[in-house]
Amino acid sequence: MANTYTQLYIQLVFVVKGRQSLIQREWKEELYQYITGIVQNNGHKMLRINGMPDHVHIFIGYNPKQSISQLVETIKTDSNHFIKRKKLCRFKFNWQAGYGAFSYSHSQVDRVVKYIINQEAHHQKKTFRKEYLEMLRKFEVEFKEKYLFDFLDIVDPEK
Repeated sequence: MANTYTQLYIQLVFVVKGRQSLIQREWKEELYQYITGIVQNNGHKMLRINGMPDHVHIFIGYNPKQSISQLVETIKTDSNHFIKRKKLCRFKFNWQAGYGAFSYSHSQVDRVVKYIINQEAHHQKKTFRKEYLEMLRKFEVEFKEKYLFDFLDIVDPEK
């Protein structure tokens, strides 16, 4: 009987509800470790996770036995419960509805990993809104602005 072989790389991007900057430096690594466990327990390979106080980038070797939407829902639900159970955040924490999922080839893995590692430096030059819109356009994803994440930096002269 023939086996199934895949090599799929997916970057997931999602944000804190209301784009609030609630992910604190003191506990973000603990959150990232927990999310890594979720990813691995669902049969995927964590390649890199990082983000900013208001959003997260997760780059995985994707196992097609689970849909991307199911994986994201599991990550969001379980990590949200984790944050609340551990009382990591002083404020009400929730992930915003929706996510971005972008695929890459094997030759792009190192570049994407470096990009995710350097999120803090990257966002000193570019807002999350600009970054996300560039990703959507680069990947030729059709979208309607009214269905995008809640952006706090709505005024963008470079839109």
